Amino acid sequence: MKVELINRSKHQTPAYETNQSAGMDLRANLDSPIVLKPLERAIIKTGLFMALPAGYEAQVRPRSGLAAKKGITVLNSPGTIDADYRGEIGVILVNLSNEDFVVNDGERVAQMVIAKYEQINWVEVEELNETERGAGGFGSTGV
Repeated sequence: MKVELINRSKHQTPAYETNQSAGMDLRANLDSPIVLKPLERAIIKTGLFMALPAGYEAQVRPRSGLAAKKGITVLNSPGTIDADYRGEIGVILVNLSNEDFVVNDGERVAQMVIAKYEQINWVEVEELNETERGAGGFGSTGV
């Protein structure tokens, strides 16, 4: 699938790191470092703009290494970039650690996965069909 991209960053265009990678790393495009204090959040700009085809979204997800090693994650994970959005891609990072974290220019801050989706049409009914689970909610299928 081809996707139109404008790269106004100082960095290379995102690419898949391996043949079977689902996501591409997004890099911070900063004039100066940003310090995220514990529990602080910031929108990190990437310098990237794109036009996805109808029926597709981009999901912005945390990088597992940053999350596991530094406690840095994407706050609205996964963040959705709709097919009709044309603004700059930004990543809402949050620091869940007890230490300051410095985001430097060019740092890989998140990963982006392109996914197909469908829109639905609601059909209002008076009752739903029965299932084995029924209305059992959180934790209802086991410990």
